[in-house]
Amino acid sequence: MTHPAPLPGHVPVLIAGGGPVGLTLAALLAEYGIASLTVEADDGYCTGSRAICISRRSQEILAWIGADRPLVEKGLPWSSGRSYYRNQEVLRFEMPGDPTQRYAPMVNIQQFYIEEYAHQALQRGRATAQVAWASRVARVRPDDAGVTVHIENAAGSHRVRADWVVACDGGRSTVREQLGLALQGMQYEGRYVIVDIEQASSRPTERLAWFDPPSNPGSTLLMHRQPDNVWRIDYQIRDDEDAQAAVLPENVLPRVQSHLDMIGETAPWKPLWISMYNAKCLTLDSYRHGRVLFAGDAGHLVPIFGVRGLNSGLDDAGNLAWKLAWVLRGHASEALLDTYSQERVHATRQNLSYGAKSTEFMAPPDYGFRLLREATLRLSLTDATVRSLINPRQSSPISYQGSALNAADGLPEAGPLAAPGEPAPEALLRQAGAPRHLTSCFGGAFTLLAFECDPAALAQLDDLARAATPLRVLHIGQGANAALHDANGQARQRYGASAGALYAIRPDGYVLGRWRQDDMPAVRRALTPYHPVTEIRHD
Repeated sequence: MTHPAPLPGHVPVLIAGGGPVGLTLAALLAEYGIASLTVEADDGYCTGSRAICISRRSQEILAWIGADRPLVEKGLPWSSGRSYYRNQEVLRFEMPGDPTQRYAPMVNIQQFYIEEYAHQALQRGRATAQVAWASRVARVRPDDAGVTVHIENAAGSHRVRADWVVACDGGRSTVREQLGLALQGMQYEGRYVIVDIEQASSRPTERLAWFDPPSNPGSTLLMHRQPDNVWRIDYQIRDDEDAQAAVLPENVLPRVQSHLDMIGETAPWKPLWISMYNAKCLTLDSYRHGRVLFAGDAGHLVPIFGVRGLNSGLDDAGNLAWKLAWVLRGHASEALLDTYSQERVHATRQNLSYGAKSTEFMAPPDYGFRLLREATLRLSLTDATVRSLINPRQSSPISYQGSALNAADGLPEAGPLAAPGEPAPEALLRQAGAPRHLTSCFGGAFTLLAFECDPAALAQLDDLARAATPLRVLHIGQGANAALHDANGQARQRYGASAGALYAIRPDGYVLGRWRQDDMPAVRRALTPYHPVTEIRHD
């Protein structure tokens, strides 16, 4: 083992936990010019597949740090799934999408690749971002001015002073324990054995689920293809099975072989990783406690069904990074961080609601739920109208309706899709004759979308951008003079925008507000809390 690098005495941000959420947050902060220290107990990236399904929204977040290209090149995209009752198909679903989208709805890839790509990205960032591997946060002592963190590793004990600490240290968070906090909610009894196996296969990449399959009677079983000829298999064990015995290879491998035989996968295979999981719907009531913030599993545990765990953690990082950077750079007061907690607790409660419904179907918690599921599955054999109840409701971006950041809606007639608090819609445009996805323009700064505004309004917007860096203005239109050419009207349609419409997009890709071009004072008021600006020219 190499000798640990010296730790700094002070850092603006200390991140406890170097998993995918912590490393992504560190890389995002580095893009904003914010230095950080990430403390990770393991000596490298995780083992086993763990979280494997990366949503379109998460791919957009990873793009802000330049980690999307290796992910897309390595990962297996998918957009559909099939469910079977015993050996008969009862559902085939297709996730929303179209050929003009920048990313697939989902990409399957092992978690350790996400950690690797995020780590590589933070090393390319504009600010110093150190990762202390094989180091453990032992004590956390916050006060009004910062946080004192005691770290232990092979070189001894170290004291680091941080302006802010972000706990990304997982479901057994030391930081959470140090602050005397506890997750609240519900834990389900249903347990799943998780198995990675290596086996070549020519099957398409899609979500596969079996209820009471002949290969494993009474169980529920999920399969996902992953890169490197890896299958991820999750199967439920009986309530009376011993958990320790259930993960022994002599008990796991025959069940896997039985299922492979049933579906006709005959190529040689070998096990790579075995673990155990049970669903939890837990969260903290607040993700900000003074100078300590919580993200990912340290703040909430979401069921795997619907793949909301890691994806919600990456959304935490995307929401928090710009707000913490704005506070540290003096663009906003500390109160901005309260909106991180407000918005992401709201998102977690939405995810828990969806996840609980999926869990109650995938792993019924009692006889009543089991009876209801059995009836639904039996009916689905002949009645297509009940099949939607089997749909796992995959992860999707959460609306921040009611957020304190949302500006008063100046264009209510434009419709709900791009209203304040909504994720900004994607659109395929052209820039200098080449295709350009609108979401590729987000991240790193506030963005003003100006739909076919008149020259006087554009001049005022340019003045505003110069006075309020970092703020960019994008002129979208169908004329030749538009910086982004909306040739097929896709952006205008998806935003419900008419000529002269203005949309302010937050650095995390959410709509801050929308107005008409003659309402420049409202635009200025909406942006002033984040960018103290001078007067806008009115000539």
